[in-house]
Amino acid sequence: MPLPPPAPRAPAHDRHIVYRGFHREDGLWDIEGHLRDTKPYDKTVRGRERAAGAPVHDMEVRVTIDDQMTIVDIHAAMLTTPFEECPRAEPPVRQLIGATLGRGWRRALDEAIGGTRGCTHLRELLFGTATAAFQTLGAYRDHLRQQRGEPEPVRTTPPFFMGGCMSWDFDGPVVARIAPQFIGWHRREEKA
Repeated sequence: MPLPPPAPRAPAHDRHIVYRGFHREDGLWDIEGHLRDTKPYDKTVRGRERAAGAPVHDMEVRVTIDDQMTIVDIHAAMLTTPFEECPRAEPPVRQLIGATLGRGWRRALDEAIGGTRGCTHLRELLFGTATAAFQTLGAYRDHLRQQRGEPEPVRTTPPFFMGGCMSWDFDGPVVARIAPQFIGWHRREEKA
């Protein structure tokens, strides 16, 4: 169901975030993110005129990962920023090489580019690359397997996402319908 109708209001801010995933010819994966903030009105900010629709923030990231989702390369580009000092936050993202998009990703971001070591907006943009990577790798690997005519592998342990949200509850209807062998898995794990 859609959201309920809003109260009367005026537009004040737009933020657009887009993630795109790519499988490279060398077997690695690129996850790209783009964040763009705009205002729907003309504004003077710190003596600088900004026309309605002109970006306040416009930045991109490219995270190159291997099949284990370990970062092998990473780049940030801050195309439009509110301050001329902001692009100094680009080089520190290179400290994330070797980190893994998975458990501990938020901590890795905070340690490498948290606080005054980096940029709040780059951290926010980079945080979402993990879920974009999960969506990219799993589905595309299945697509390649199907193209090769290979059968779906028989799983003996549940995938990482089961038990991680309401729909993938080990006792819920989705798991019962799609992967009944994992019903009650969390209870089995606790007993082991």
